[in-house]
Amino acid sequence: MPLQPYRRVLAVPRVPSTMTLMFLARLPMTMNGVLMTLYIVTGLGRGYGAAGLVGAGVTLGMAVGAPVLGRCLDRYGLRPVVAVCGIGTTLFWVAAPHLPYEALAAVAVPAGMLSVPAGSLARQVLATLVPAEERRAAYSLDTISIEATFMVGPAIGIAAITTLSPTFTLSALGVLFGVTALLIWLVDPPIREAAEPGVVAARPPLRSWLTGRLMATLLVAGGALFVLVGTELATLAALRSNGDIGVTGLVIAVMCAASITGGIVHGAVKRSLPQGVLMLLLALLVIPVGLADRPWWLLTLVLIPTNLVCAPTLAATTETVSRIAPPQVRGEAMGLQDAATRLGLALGSPVVGFAIDHSSPAWGFAAAGAGGLVIASAGLLHRRSRRPDPEPVPALTGRG
Repeated sequence: MPLQPYRRVLAVPRVPSTMTLMFLARLPMTMNGVLMTLYIVTGLGRGYGAAGLVGAGVTLGMAVGAPVLGRCLDRYGLRPVVAVCGIGTTLFWVAAPHLPYEALAAVAVPAGMLSVPAGSLARQVLATLVPAEERRAAYSLDTISIEATFMVGPAIGIAAITTLSPTFTLSALGVLFGVTALLIWLVDPPIREAAEPGVVAARPPLRSWLTGRLMATLLVAGGALFVLVGTELATLAALRSNGDIGVTGLVIAVMCAASITGGIVHGAVKRSLPQGVLMLLLALLVIPVGLADRPWWLLTLVLIPTNLVCAPTLAATTETVSRIAPPQVRGEAMGLQDAATRLGLALGSPVVGFAIDHSSPAWGFAAAGAGGLVIASAGLLHRRSRRPDPEPVPALTGRG
């Protein structure tokens, strides 16, 4: 398989250092959910439902705050936004182990709103640095980096909170958030080229760029995350039901490795599958997984096909958003993409969880795939029902 597209991307100045920086910035984000859950359950003696309420509040805050922070990035630049978010996130996690449960639940939403938008920042920087014809490989690398953080981050967090005190672990997480925010502030990677067309132009009206095509893309992003979180939840439920909870880490590692493999292929080939086809495969391939949920090694094998198209689906979504959104509003568009994925996460867990509670883990896989199809189909139907979108300005489809 030719790897020249990746070599060309990594040869672009500042791209390797930026991707390393964003990998570090995402690490604490992959730990915060599991650490907060373990702290509330073990440290405060509350149930998983109570922990889920706080987690849902943080996720909702991220979904609400992402487009707002993106608009602030477009208007004020990177450093002011990262400074405010870095200080707010650090204070929350340092103070979290000293707060009662009621206070944690109360501040969960505003804490989520102030999360450093590392994901949208990474995509904006890549859109600025990398030529348009190389962005598929760049976004594939970014998605691979996300998978790698999820393979490493939660394991580090669990090891820390089980060997150290919860108070120290949560405080250390806050310090880690602060350090990574400071590094982003110091490096100050570009989020828009100085010579990019339209930089000095007035901000375009919302209706001129939030088209049916972009709305469909955002709904596909939400549907993809619905499938992914539902698949993970159903996998955990199946392993627990069959008494194989001890191999959970291995199964998730195989799922992540399959996604990384798919992402590598997606970025290396000259022409990949369209976003809609990738989403269709992602959802359809997970529906029958529950028919082979035991033994654990067979479940692992049947999960590989759907995970092979995971990273390509997410990378194709980012590529489409960056191509459609004008440079003046790219931060807000990337923020809307973050919001769509967060809402997909927030919706997927309770829906698939309800299906599992009232039937079996096998139906959880079916619910994950069917729900993702419904959300993505809503986007495609919305796009078809609207007037044809205007063609993008040619100067905005390439590099400045």
